Amino acid sequence: MNTAQQSQPDFGVYIHVPFCATRCGYCDFNTYTPTEVESSHAEYLASLEKELQLAAQQPGVAEASTVFIGGGTPSLLGADGLGRVLSMVRDTFGIQTGAEVTTESNPESTDPAYFAGLLEHGFTRVSLGMQSASASVLRVLDRKHTPGRAVAAAKEALDAGFEHVNLDMIYGTPTETDDDVRRTLDAILSTGVDHVSAYSLIVEDGTAMARKIRRGELPAPQEDVYADRYEMIADTLEAAGFGWYEVSNWARPGGECQHNLLYWRGAHWWGAGPGAHSFIGDRRFWNVKRPERYNQMLAEGTLPIDGGETLTPQERHEEQVMLGLRLKEGVPRGMIGSGAEGVVEKYVAAGLLTAGERVAVTDAGRLLADGIVTDILAAEEAE
Repeated sequence: MNTAQQSQPDFGVYIHVPFCATRCGYCDFNTYTPTEVESSHAEYLASLEKELQLAAQQPGVAEASTVFIGGGTPSLLGADGLGRVLSMVRDTFGIQTGAEVTTESNPESTDPAYFAGLLEHGFTRVSLGMQSASASVLRVLDRKHTPGRAVAAAKEALDAGFEHVNLDMIYGTPTETDDDVRRTLDAILSTGVDHVSAYSLIVEDGTAMARKIRRGELPAPQEDVYADRYEMIADTLEAAGFGWYEVSNWARPGGECQHNLLYWRGAHWWGAGPGAHSFIGDRRFWNVKRPERYNQMLAEGTLPIDGGETLTPQERHEEQVMLGLRLKEGVPRGMIGSGAEGVVEKYVAAGLLTAGERVAVTDAGRLLADGIVTDILAAEEAE
């Protein structure tokens, strides 16, 4: 990579691993079980290396300040497979000294030797999919790990020497109770992790869960339940010393996910792997989804790009306001158009926004962030 590329301070590399052992009933990610795809792990890794070699020569890319390997189930590649992926990034884009390097992992495909191997290969952070500590909730989600496995995996990662470990939880699953959420939070806090992501369940069209709800086999999620559960989660985590820094993310001081902050703050990244999205300059583009087509295009020496769009200045602005107001830090006051001043003042008076040098949602305004953004952007447009 040339030296001019290395001057950009914030640039992420995302790697998508499209393999899963089984498909969870709520998932609509671009993932494939062994019966759904002909591409092998070895073929994927060979194609990924070709993509990264081609990508590193493109204008606008830079040395990586963060690397994030997601999926799918990256841990199916094993520590050595993930180490090979990281070596590919080093050899093509380069990785800045002190960069955050994360991999997602499913608890059922990890063990102490796996975490020790990740550290040896240079990973600095692990994100584990816990979802719930309730066996009944995990069954509804079609998750295969036992309730205690995610807790054990988090402790194994910490014992191996990882300082930064995240646990993901999902709330609002049909049949879930308040006690299920409390047990999940108690289990998370027992581990000593420094980061928690909590997402409300979204029932996506085309998933097994959507079909069960449509047939009446499961009740549909309720919006008021989401709000109550969110407040329970926020109160519990914040009382335990976690601070929210994005509407769905909490961390102990210094534990914030730098790669996700890069997205939310509007920096640039290259996404490699089937279906991965990239954002360079004012251009967003994405790769073909099917691993077989991905392999074929790279075998022909072509970047596996399936489509893209160029954002207008207005679209870029709207995206920055939308993402920035989900962050506790908010956005600079000057980013909000003068036509929206009345809307901002209305929400400040209601205790839902603060507005000094920066405009930001308050604790009370978090659940209403999307509606607040909609009102601000509509007022700007009417100016």
